[in-house]
Amino acid sequence: MTGAMTSTQLTDDQLAIVETTLDFAQEHLAPHALAWDQDKHFPVEVLRKAADLGLGGMYVAEDAGGSGLTRADGVLVFEALASGCPSIAGYLSIHNMVAWMIDRYGDDAQRARWLGPLTTMDWLGSYCLTEPGAGSDAAALSTRAERDRDTYVLNGVKQFISGAGASHVYIVMARTGESGPGGVSAFVVERDDPGLSFGANEKKMGWNAQPTRQVLLDDVRVPADRLLGGEGNGFRIAMNGLNGGRLGIAACSLGGARSALDRSLTHLADREAFGARLLDAQALQFRLADMATELAAARALVRQAAGALDAGDPGAPELCAMAKQFATDTGHSVADRALQLHGGYGYLTEYGIEKLVRDLRVHRILEGTNEIMRLIVARGLTGALR
Repeated sequence: MTGAMTSTQLTDDQLAIVETTLDFAQEHLAPHALAWDQDKHFPVEVLRKAADLGLGGMYVAEDAGGSGLTRADGVLVFEALASGCPSIAGYLSIHNMVAWMIDRYGDDAQRARWLGPLTTMDWLGSYCLTEPGAGSDAAALSTRAERDRDTYVLNGVKQFISGAGASHVYIVMARTGESGPGGVSAFVVERDDPGLSFGANEKKMGWNAQPTRQVLLDDVRVPADRLLGGEGNGFRIAMNGLNGGRLGIAACSLGGARSALDRSLTHLADREAFGARLLDAQALQFRLADMATELAAARALVRQAAGALDAGDPGAPELCAMAKQFATDTGHSVADRALQLHGGYGYLTEYGIEKLVRDLRVHRILEGTNEIMRLIVARGLTGALR
């Protein structure tokens, strides 16, 4: 990978993180990414190797077995991982969001129960917010959790859940009160809880190296101590988790697109037309320059948003939305242009470019569509004028 990912602004520790994660991605992800995509194989054993590097609980406190990394560190990790496989990097972002939510909002007993196996990735995590009838309008979710003495009974359906069926731990947003965001609470559901089941693995355009299924809750009875962060706080917990999740997906787009650009450089250097290397054609050089410039701008915005989130900046949610929208739009655009630069070869599976285009396309939808990201930014701009 070219040196644009690194920067003199990074600390020695961060440079070491980048180097270690890039090495992991090139050894354990990149050689197998095409086969995993074609076979729809979820490489749990490789995820556990990532956990050996501390990537199963990146934002979890060290006293709970985590790595205690910042969001500024995290975006470096996910960009590097996605250079090997955006699908696996994307799942790791979601898993780390789940672990962070339990670390941040769980009580001592909850942290002790779940964080150990999550940080080692002996147990995988899934985030359950979206429903068949409640995607962008997440506050309209209809899954319910009814209190019954010292238990809650959950009923509903969650849609598009990454890792479903393979994951052991599910953070489920369910309605315990009135309509709207104030009536939503968060629960931790385990895979073996009676009444929990899963739909068929969805047939998808990309992200085939991780399962995506419905999560079906049919009278799932859980002890009251599975409530995370108190009744009525679920929507706030979900949105705070998504701020970090959006940065993770944005960084994954950067890594996948950077891989596409690097492959384009190699391809154009190896190919000749009309007696000259394609790489020497000024028109193609200008295209490469635009791709590199746009990625550098997106990277700067992602890192700015990560720093704001680490600092507790009140404007961080808007910056995270900007970064997610801009980086995922840019990443997919760069990958698509890389395919074009490969000509017919870009359309062939064996070159890996079409997989990057397919994988990066969904980044513009998940963790909040890019239309919703624009809405978040617009509300931040206009809110003071209302």
